[in-house]
Amino acid sequence: MTSCLLCGSQLMPVIDLRVLLSFCPLQKSETCQRCWQKFTPIQQTHCCPECGRQQSGTTQCSDCRRWGRTDGFVNRALFAYDEVMQAFMVQYKFRGDYRLRRVFQSAFIDAVKTLEPDLVVPIPVHPDTLRTRGFNQVAGFLEGVSWRDMLTTVAEIKQTPQSSKQRADRLVTPQPFKLKDEQKNICVGKRVLVVDDIYTTGTTIRFAADILRQAGSLEVHGLTLAHG
Repeated sequence: MTSCLLCGSQLMPVIDLRVLLSFCPLQKSETCQRCWQKFTPIQQTHCCPECGRQQSGTTQCSDCRRWGRTDGFVNRALFAYDEVMQAFMVQYKFRGDYRLRRVFQSAFIDAVKTLEPDLVVPIPVHPDTLRTRGFNQVAGFLEGVSWRDMLTTVAEIKQTPQSSKQRADRLVTPQPFKLKDEQKNICVGKRVLVVDDIYTTGTTIRFAADILRQAGSLEVHGLTLAHG
């Protein structure tokens, strides 16, 4: 018997007639229904078509209109960055509960299957952060997905978390990434999906997209766990 990763309650598999007739193995759940329903999924019919921000319709949001970007980059966010998601990220990312990577792995696997990229590239973390935390929180979500470690951080630039910056500071951040030498020809002519945890202003994921686009990618889009 397995337990919910979030509250510790025992998980009981839900078996209906459709599952019985499919002869497929039961899908393993990592959370109970009560905990899962606390998260707010972003519906594609109620989000900004450019950044994935949750809203009432599908028109371009005010932030994207103000930016006026013309690079064709589109981000899909899976959940809203509300209080429940913030609490999850504190426990997973900052307190280092690596078990929690499993909570959203199925959601990422399904999203990647839907988007059908040629390459999946997670945002890297600075070596100092990796030594302290012990893991890349984005790569943790991607277990079960084929991805490439193509980017590295610029040695002299250690990013302050975007969530802790003022908006004006986020928008003047220097390019924090570069392409690994051995990966320079991998993305030529490929459809690339950059993956990050939280989309705040989009600065971080767009920096990564810029590098991959300059390296010859056919197109580069984004996928994030949440938008906030």
